[in-house]
Amino acid sequence: MGKRSRLRKKEHQNNSKPGGRDNRDNAGWGAGYADIIKENKLFEAYYQELGLVPEGEFDQFMAAMREPLPATIRITGYKSHAKEILHCLKNKYFKEIQEVEIDGQKIEAPQPLSWYPDELAWHTNMSRKILRKSPLLEKFHQFLVSETESGNISRQEAVSMIPPLLMKIEPHHKILDMCAAPGSKTAQLIEMLHSDMDVPFPEGFVIANDVDNKRCYLLVHQAKRLNSPCIMVVNHDASCIPRLQIDTEDGQKGTLFYDRILCDVPCSGDGTMRKNIDVWKKWTTSNSLHLHGLQIRIAVRGVEQLAVGGRMVYSTCSLNPIEDEAVIATLLEKSEGALELADASVDLPGLKWMPGVTKWKLMTKEGQWYKDWSEVPVNRHTQIRPTMFPPTDTEKLANMKLERCMRILPHHQNTGDGMQHHLVAHIPERSSQDSPVGTPLPETPLEDGERDGGKERERGVGGNSVYSDSVLCSRPPPNKKMKRHGFKEDPFVFLTEDDPVFPPIESFYDLSPDFPKINVLTRTHEGKKRHLYMVSKELRNVMLNNSERMKVINTGVKVWSRNSDGEEFGCAFRLAQEGIYTLFPYIRSRMITVSVEDIKILLTQENPYLSKLEEDAHQQAKKMGMGSIVLKYRPDNSNPDGPQCPIELCGWRGKTSIRAFVPRNERFHYLRMLGVEVFRDKQGQGPREEEKEVKEEVKEGETENGNKDVSPKQELRGENRGDEHLKGDEREGGGENLTST
Repeated sequence: MGKRSRLRKKEHQNNSKPGGRDNRDNAGWGAGYADIIKENKLFEAYYQELGLVPEGEFDQFMAAMREPLPATIRITGYKSHAKEILHCLKNKYFKEIQEVEIDGQKIEAPQPLSWYPDELAWHTNMSRKILRKSPLLEKFHQFLVSETESGNISRQEAVSMIPPLLMKIEPHHKILDMCAAPGSKTAQLIEMLHSDMDVPFPEGFVIANDVDNKRCYLLVHQAKRLNSPCIMVVNHDASCIPRLQIDTEDGQKGTLFYDRILCDVPCSGDGTMRKNIDVWKKWTTSNSLHLHGLQIRIAVRGVEQLAVGGRMVYSTCSLNPIEDEAVIATLLEKSEGALELADASVDLPGLKWMPGVTKWKLMTKEGQWYKDWSEVPVNRHTQIRPTMFPPTDTEKLANMKLERCMRILPHHQNTGDGMQHHLVAHIPERSSQDSPVGTPLPETPLEDGERDGGKERERGVGGNSVYSDSVLCSRPPPNKKMKRHGFKEDPFVFLTEDDPVFPPIESFYDLSPDFPKINVLTRTHEGKKRHLYMVSKELRNVMLNNSERMKVINTGVKVWSRNSDGEEFGCAFRLAQEGIYTLFPYIRSRMITVSVEDIKILLTQENPYLSKLEEDAHQQAKKMGMGSIVLKYRPDNSNPDGPQCPIELCGWRGKTSIRAFVPRNERFHYLRMLGVEVFRDKQGQGPREEEKEVKEEVKEGETENGNKDVSPKQELRGENRGDEHLKGDEREGGGENLTST
C-alpha cells in the first residue's frame, strides 16, 4: 500500500470517529475544526499590550472571535429588479421563516445590516444543520443558491462590503481594483457603475487585477454573473502593475489615471479567525513583519496611478497597526502634502467603528518589544524597518489625522472579518500629474521573479526580507519583456465598422444608427466567428493602446452567438441572454410584448405552440418571421401583484412554436418574481447534477475552442433538460420541466 493510500485510509478512519467529518454539522458554519483549539496566548498578549480594544471589552472581543461567523447576503443593487428580489425575500421567505420552529424553538429571521443602504444586505445565524431540518428552510436555501448563481444575490461577509461603499462610486469613474480575487468587492464596484440601468454603457469602467492566475478565473466567474461590458480582468503583480496609455480627447497619447482605486492588500488575516480557524495556531507577529514592505509597495503603486481629486481606499482584515496605520503614515509622510486622509465618519450611518491609533509598538515572535527604530539591533534591520513605527515628529503625526482610519471590531456588530482598517486617500487639486509619493515608478512589465515572488508573498509565505529601503524613491530594475504565465488566452479582436458580419445583423434586428459597431469584438483571428462580445468605448481605448503592456484574462459581455439554423431566416447570429440589457436599447424589431402569464408559459414549457400565448402576444408572434426574438415585459400599473420592473428575455420564434433562451437558474429567478414557487424535482435531477449543469452554462462561451456552428438545440442542452432532439417545431414542448406550484 502506497503512502497516499495509507493516508486516505487513515483519514477515512478518523472521519468515522466522533468529531470527524460526519459530525461537522454540529458546529454550524464553523464546523470541521473540532481538533483546533481557539487559543493563542501570543495573540492575546500582543493585542492586550497594544490596547487597541476599549478598556473592559477585551474578554468580549475574544469571545466574539471564537464564535462562528453569521451568514450574510447582499442583493445586487444595480439591476432594475433588485427591489423585486428584496420584496420576495421580505414578504415571502423571511415571513415564513418567522413561523418555523426547530426543536421547540422559533427560528430568528434574518435581519438587515443597519448601515448598508436600502436594506440590500442581511445577516442570519442559521447554521447548515438547521437549514436541513425544515423543508421550508431548505426551500429558502435553494432560493439563495439559485439566486447566487444567477447573479442576483451575493453571499459576502459584512465587513467585506464596507470598502466599496466608502469609495463613493459614480457611473463615470475609472476604477482600479488592485488585489481583486475572489471578486465580491469587484462585483459591488460594477453594480455601482450601473446604478442607472437605462444607460447600457456607463462612461466608467472597472479594471480588476490579481497576481494569481488561477484566482483570476474566480474573479471572472463573479464578474460574468453581472453581465457588464465595463469590466476587464487582468493578471499582474499589484506592486508593479503597469501604467497604461490611452488616447485623449485631443488625439494625443496620455497616461491613464484612475478616479477610484481599491487597495485591499494581502495581509496576515488575524481578523479572519472566525472563518479561517487555522489562523489560531499559525498566528505570530512575524506575519505582519513579512508583509509590511509588500503592502507599502502595492499602496504606493496605487497612489502613483490615482487621478487629481481621486480617492483610494486601503483596507486589510488585520488588526495589526504595522499593516494598517504604519502603511498609511508612510504614504502620507512621503507624499509631503499631496495626499490627505478624508473624513468618512458620516458616510455609513449605523456602522460602529473605532478610530485609528497614533501610538503602537512592535513585538518579535520571541516576545521582544521595541518602541522605536533606535532600539532595534543591527542584526534585525532586515526584518524590522523604520516605517513600521509611528512617526516621531508629534506635529507631523497630528497633521496626518490617523484617527480618521476606521477599525471594525467583531463584538460591536457581530461582524465577520473581526477587524478591518480603511484609509480613504484623497489627492487635492494640484498643477500636475507628478507622482504624489516622491520619484514616480516607471512603467514596469512583469518579470519572472517579480510574479513568482509576489504570488508567494501575497500568500504570506515570503522570505524574511520583503521590504526594500528604496521602494519609495529608487527606480526598479530595467524593463524586461513580459513573460506570460498560466493558461494562454484566446485573442481579443475588435471588428471594423465595415466587417461583413454586420449588414445581416443590422437588417434582421433593425439596429439603430448609433449602435457602436467598433465596440464589438470576437475571440478568434481566423474562421467563422462563434460569439460576438461588446465592451464600452473606454475599455476599447484601454485595450487597443496596451496589448503589449497587460495580460487580459477576460473582458466584454456576450451579445450574439452563431446559430447555423438562423442563416436560412436572414441572420446567422441569435441574441444572447447575457448581453440583452446592453443590446436592447439599440434593437428596433424582433420584439414581442408579453404578459405575466405568457412568461410563465415560456419559462415552464420547453417549446409551447404560439397558440398558448395570450391573444396580444399571439398576434404579434404570427406576424413575425422565424428566428431570434426579444420577449419584452413592461409593468402593469393596474396589477400591483405583478413585477414592477421591466424584463427582457431572449427567445426563438419557430414555425408554429416559440421558446425562451434563458439559463436554468435565471428561469427560476424570473418565475419567483412572477409569484411562482419553484424548487428542485428530486425525482428528476439532484442538486449535484444541477450544480454541474450551472457551471457548464457559466463556462459556455467564455473561450473560443473552435469555429463549429452553434444551433438552438446545442445551445439549450445546458438550459432545458430533455430537449436535445428538438429542432424548431418537431414537437410540442408542453411538458413541464420545472416543478412549480
